[in-house]
Amino acid sequence: MFVQRIRALVRKEGLQIVRDPSSIVIAFVLPVTLLFLFGYGLSLDARDIRLGIALEDGGHPPRDLARRFLGNPYFKPDLAASRQDLIPGLLTGDLRTVLVIPQGSSAALHSGQRASLQLLTDGSYPNSGALAENYTLAAILQWGGELSRTALPIPVEPHFRYNDELESRYSLIPGIVAVIMALIGTMLTALVVAREWERGTMEALFATPVSALELLLGKLIPYYLLAIFSTFFSLALAVSLFGVPFRGSLLTLFCVASLFMMSALGQGLIISTLSKNQYVASFAALLSAFLPVVLLSGFIFELDSMPFLQRAIAAVLPARYLVTCLQTLFLAGDVWPLLIPNMIRLGLLGVLFLGLTLSRTRKLLA
Repeated sequence: MFVQRIRALVRKEGLQIVRDPSSIVIAFVLPVTLLFLFGYGLSLDARDIRLGIALEDGGHPPRDLARRFLGNPYFKPDLAASRQDLIPGLLTGDLRTVLVIPQGSSAALHSGQRASLQLLTDGSYPNSGALAENYTLAAILQWGGELSRTALPIPVEPHFRYNDELESRYSLIPGIVAVIMALIGTMLTALVVAREWERGTMEALFATPVSALELLLGKLIPYYLLAIFSTFFSLALAVSLFGVPFRGSLLTLFCVASLFMMSALGQGLIISTLSKNQYVASFAALLSAFLPVVLLSGFIFELDSMPFLQRAIAAVLPARYLVTCLQTLFLAGDVWPLLIPNMIRLGLLGVLFLGLTLSRTRKLLA
């Protein structure tokens, strides 16, 4: 009888998913939309830095430095004979930084003295301004080292593991997949179950002989399968559209996604049970699923740089461990010493959310 009732509930939810276009939109249209918006619209890389070069000294060394920027794909330089011609562009935002090469720079370099250059950077955008300043300084230092023809006593050969080209999308796309998983897992159950509360079909289920556990499993299994399928659909888009490498195994991804969906689906059921209204449930699901992943998961902002209170809140969020697992699977592979502790935490949080959902459902049935 237990298996038959579960099968009947799963079949009923499956038919509702097929007949309800909103579930299909959430599961398949939402991942495509978010990947395009975040993948193409969000980047932490410095490209086409709007640099103004005030070439007040027309000697050979300053002109050689200006040519370095003209041929550099990271810069979009604008040359002028005086800093006064470039300051208005810095004020209006047309230029991000201005490099001033003053008069007498060539003479100082020819005599073996140090030439004083000035770098004016727009500080109204601290992150992009710091990136522009660092890239400009790196190019100047490289030019100065070649000009003085001196070598470091100990040569250093830099090499970056797991992301050789330092492409920001390689770390952002796994975080975007985590956002998609959190939104899908929470919104699927929150909206659909809240709709049943509004229509009165949930009370009809309470009048049947099904237990709280059977009702919970009958609600979770179909949406769990739909969410897992959507996760692998997002993976295929990330790899094919953005060229992000996936070095882990699909089985490990399945295990990680399953553990996370326990908490995400349970969270959606709790929201729908407490609100019993689609509008409130959608707002609560968006607020509780989207913001924690973006702000407190390490997806964009590093957790180590956050205050203690924010780190303590992040420690009880499933998304914090999901992002770590996804970034490891995408960039490094099946690194079990890192994956296993995070998967255990995901499992414990999932059991906690499902336990809260079950206790709440028992009270309603009573």
